[in-house]
Amino acid sequence: MGRGFLFILLLIVLPATAQIYKYTDANGATAYSNQPPDGVSAQPVELPPLNSVERQPPADADPASEPPRQGQPPKAYEVLTLTGLPTTENLRANNGSFIVNVQIEPGLQDQHLLRLVLDDQPYGQPGNVPTLQLVNIDRGEHRLAVQVIEGEKVVQQSPTVNIIVQRVHKP
Repeated sequence: MGRGFLFILLLIVLPATAQIYKYTDANGATAYSNQPPDGVSAQPVELPPLNSVERQPPADADPASEPPRQGQPPKAYEVLTLTGLPTTENLRANNGSFIVNVQIEPGLQDQHLLRLVLDDQPYGQPGNVPTLQLVNIDRGEHRLAVQVIEGEKVVQQSPTVNIIVQRVHKP
């Protein structure tokens, strides 16, 4: 049993410790092989140690530690929401201009910007200030959200808020 076990162990270990050889082929190009070629001078290549990754133990039932579902980017911010909007009544903005605030935790990272989304379209210029102004918005129902972007890539988006803007209508 000791001899058979040793032979099996050698079969398993040998591929992991195989030697790589470097040589110049007949066309003058550098080539590599796991066996030295016949009739050609080959030098053994010193390889760095192999990388290894230890398996992480599964996290408990903490939803924050769950990996993102397929197709969804990981969340960079625990809290990303619009504030300062009425929740039970219409928004009165006689000239169609108003301000919304962004609650974001942790704070906005240096490479990220905030971009307002009005009726599913980007609105205004992205910035790093958590106070966003809307100007001359038509009366009626609108959808608002805020995105955290990095370049053109959307990192995360807040839940959409539905609002109804009331403003003075001048004929």
